[in-house]
Amino acid sequence: MSDHVVVDAELLRAEVRQKYKEVAVDPHGEFHFHTGRLLAARLGYDQTVVGGLPDVAVESFAGVANPFSIASVSAGERVIDIGSGAGFDSFIAAGLVGPSGQVIGVDMTTEMLDKSRSTAEALGVAHVEFREGLAEQLPVEDGWADVVISNGVFNLCADKQAVFEEVLRVLRPGGRLQFADIANGAEVPEEAVRDIDLWTA
Repeated sequence: MSDHVVVDAELLRAEVRQKYKEVAVDPHGEFHFHTGRLLAARLGYDQTVVGGLPDVAVESFAGVANPFSIASVSAGERVIDIGSGAGFDSFIAAGLVGPSGQVIGVDMTTEMLDKSRSTAEALGVAHVEFREGLAEQLPVEDGWADVVISNGVFNLCADKQAVFEEVLRVLRPGGRLQFADIANGAEVPEEAVRDIDLWTA
């Protein structure tokens, strides 16, 4: 573990996988965060676009903001969605880039991947692909993406430096990162940082 990583990354990933497995399997369960269409509306997503998606594509959405509010993505662009979950932001991106573009969603939770792949097949969106992987080790070649998006994921990664290095690796020169996340401006006590339960609380 490098000196800038303060928790056991594997233990943290196990906690995160368990939490988001629950969101995939029981999206209307009790969570400490909002999910689904109500959340998408609160975060300012285009309701015409969201309304055109089936419930299965929206119900497990658990983002923290709207990465498309930073800038739109354009027809023909190639997009990577880090921590794609059940695919909500990937499907939004797919609509924006159109069939001449491509979207790769990357997630580490089996149940989320199963759900996103099944939904992509049902929607018939061949230009969206979901790959199993970690934010710190993206299963995408160097310089592939025009845009990298992510929504509420970097804060759940133990090694944020590795995540940003991967973003730089997969972006083409001049490409851009559009991510939404949770930040804390106050210093967090070391004992709290080392408490894995607090990372997903």
